[in-house]
Amino acid sequence: MSGIGHNSGDVGGIAGDRLRSFVERIERLDEEIKGLQDDRRDIFAEAKGTGFDAKVLRRVLALRRRAKEDVQEEAELLRLYCAALGMDDIFP
Repeated sequence: MSGIGHNSGDVGGIAGDRLRSFVERIERLDEEIKGLQDDRRDIFAEAKGTGFDAKVLRRVLALRRRAKEDVQEEAELLRLYCAALGMDDIFP
C-alpha cells in the first residue's frame, strides 16, 4: 500500500526507505563533522594556550595544503612587490 506517511515502498515515485537511508547517513556524517570541528577548535585553543599564534598556525596549515611551487612563486612575488614599494627590509 502506498500513501502519505507510509514507511516503506514508493510514495509518489519516491522510494521512502532508500530516501530515509540517505537522509540518516547524511545526518550521521553531519554529527561526525560537528564533533571533528569541535575537536579542531579545541586543538587551536590548546595551541594558543601554549603560546602559539592561532592565526599563523592557520596560515601554515593553508600553505601545507598547497603545492610547494605555488607557495614559492607567491613568496617571490610578495618579496618583489614589497621591494617595489620600498618595504624590502621586512624580509630577512
